[in-house]
Amino acid sequence: MAYEPPKQSFAGQIFDVITLLVLTIGALYIPLYLGLAGAAKVPDPIPDPTWEALGQNATEQQQWVALGITDPAAANDIITARFDYSFSWTSLIVMAVLVIGYFVMVVRLSDREYREVIEERFGTKRR
Repeated sequence: MAYEPPKQSFAGQIFDVITLLVLTIGALYIPLYLGLAGAAKVPDPIPDPTWEALGQNATEQQQWVALGITDPAAANDIITARFDYSFSWTSLIVMAVLVIGYFVMVVRLSDREYREVIEERFGTKRR
């Protein structure tokens, strides 16, 4: 006697696929929209910049011109931008709680479903 999982309707399958797609896209983009992820750069512009003050040699100046930026003031924010390595303990703790909570939930649900399949296939455990 082979185990046969319950059949799911076509509408149920479509609903599952759409739900998983929304959850996946949400998991990828919501942190970006909330400002919780991504490389935050903080420009430290130089007043009245020149190519020399920005540390750009003649070859680098030519590359800026090739990109369509001929004025050092236009490249000022790009060149002087530095990554923001600030750290938030609150964000770390919230993320850790969410990740650990997710794995606990997955293990608990998987355990319950695993036991249901074993019981369905082999019957209840006798002691």
